[in-house]
Amino acid sequence: MEHDILKRSLKFWIAISKYYLSLKDKKYFEVASQIFKSWTSIWANIREAQWGQSRKDFVNKMSIALKESYETLYWLEILSEWFDENVSIIKNECEQLVKILTTIVKNTKQNDKFYT
Repeated sequence: MEHDILKRSLKFWIAISKYYLSLKDKKYFEVASQIFKSWTSIWANIREAQWGQSRKDFVNKMSIALKESYETLYWLEILSEWFDENVSIIKNECEQLVKILTTIVKNTKQNDKFYT
């Protein structure tokens, strides 16, 4: 599962990076800047979690990635509602990442004595 989330989050990072460039071309600088910060953190924290010093550190990094995924969804909703951007494909993938990250965090906590 962890390998899948790495590949999937990297693909998401690439897709949204291309979208970010189109936002800058449209001069949506403020929103582009905000979404840049949240989505780059998703992949970075997932990668960092793989080298966590403990299960607790792993869960912490994955939880940050989850939080940043929710923030990215927020910005995608803003783009959709305020700027009439078609973000359905990217938004759907981000929602899938939220589900996967939620499962990883939940299962890791359930399977670790530290959290029970």
